[in-house]
This record gives sequence, structure tokens and C-alpha cells, in this order.
Amino acid sequence: MYYPIKTYLKFLFRSRNQHGVHSPFVYDLVTKCFYNKQDYPEYAVLRDYRKNLLESNDTLEVTDYGAGSRVFKSNTRSIAAIARNAGISKKRQQLLFRLARYFKPALSLELGTSLGLATVALSIGNTHGRVITLEGCPNTAAKAQELFSEFQLEKIQLKTTTFETFFENPSIGYDLVFIDGNHDKTNTLSYFDLLRKSAHNDTVLIFDDIYWSPEMTEAWNEIIAHPEVTVSIDTYQWGLVFFRKEQEKEHFRIRV
Repeated sequence: MYYPIKTYLKFLFRSRNQHGVHSPFVYDLVTKCFYNKQDYPEYAVLRDYRKNLLESNDTLEVTDYGAGSRVFKSNTRSIAAIARNAGISKKRQQLLFRLARYFKPALSLELGTSLGLATVALSIGNTHGRVITLEGCPNTAAKAQELFSEFQLEKIQLKTTTFETFFENPSIGYDLVFIDGNHDKTNTLSYFDLLRKSAHNDTVLIFDDIYWSPEMTEAWNEIIAHPEVTVSIDTYQWGLVFFRKEQEKEHFRIRV
């Protein structure tokens, strides 16, 4: 637990809000998306989806392909506990909705569906776009698909597969990618390398848990140092990278 506390205190000391951000692109993103306080009617869908999971009495036998869990000691886990302890928080779910609404990605990719809390935010944030989401655990994927159908989220395509198997085929250019799974340095760098090769000028990659471990932070630092990454934003929980060729390379630490 020492590492997250140390890195968070360091982040708070070095981070800022919109003041002092001189990049018009980042300033607009921070003020119009990150700090947007509007209570969107779609938030009710996010609340209902979360409530459905939190009120469930069912359990799942989970197959974990990532770095494991800091919370669960058994692979038999209650759906409510997964949603409460391992799912994206309400605040971050709403932020992901706003990011999808702000960037309007025609095609989004999510690495790590889990129970779909982030997936639904991506989908309803831009109802004109498609979302491809990957989940390695068949039981977890089945529960997520059940809810996608119940909430009539027809633009979501769930693939029950490992990330490695999915990337065996040539990657296409995604507009937004949310990487939330397999918190491992080597794999994270591998996913970044595969995704950047097909990225376009307006692609945004969002990496979850960049301070999960010293190794994940090392991966994050290598990613933002890559010469093709021009804009990078550290929000502590997430790291966002952009490939905007019209901008000089700059890194931001923003409190959200």
C-alpha cells in the first residue's frame, strides 16, 4: 500500500487544474469535459446499470487473465462485490461517458469488459459510435452480455477472448481505446505498440491504473516518452495519450 500513497501525494504536489494550461486543446478538454458539472439524463442509465449489479445475489466463477486482484482471494466472487470493489467508480464512469461524448469516437475499443460498467459509459456517451469490448472470462462476459441486451445497448460488440488472441489479427484504427486489464508492464507496452501503429491523428488511448505498481508506472513513463506521443495527460488513476502531429510534445498532470 505504500507505493500508491507515495505516488498520490507526489501527484497532488505536482498536478494542477485548468489554470496554467496553455495548450488550447488540453484547456478545452479540461474545462469542457473533465470539469463539466452538467447532470446529463444519461447518468440515470449508468445509475440503473450499477444498481442492477449491486443488488444481485448471484456469484461468478471468474477466470483471471490479468495481474490478479488485490481484493479477492477466491475466484468465486459475488457480482455485487465485483461491481463494488473492482468495477469503475461512479465518478470515473461519468468521466468516461463525458470523454465519449466529447470526442464522439466512431469506433471504440475496450480491453477488459468485466461486468460492463465502463462499456455502458462508452456506448451511451456516443450512441452513433460502435464499441468493441474484450473479456477473457466466459462467465463474466456472459453476465455483461445479459445486461447489454437488457439495457438495449445494441452498438456494443462483446468478444470473449484474451487480448493476445484478439491482437493476433492486424489492428484497425480505433478512435478511442480504454485499456483496463492485465496490469503488467510488458503486456501494457505490447498493447501500446500494437495500437499506436494503427492510430490516427485524433486517436486517444486511455490507460487505467498507471500507478498500480512501480512496473505499471515504468510502462506509463515509457509510453509518454515515445516520439509519436505528442500530448499526454496524467490524472493519477488514468493516463491519456494523443498523437496530434500539429502539437509540440507536452505532458500534463491534471487533478480530476
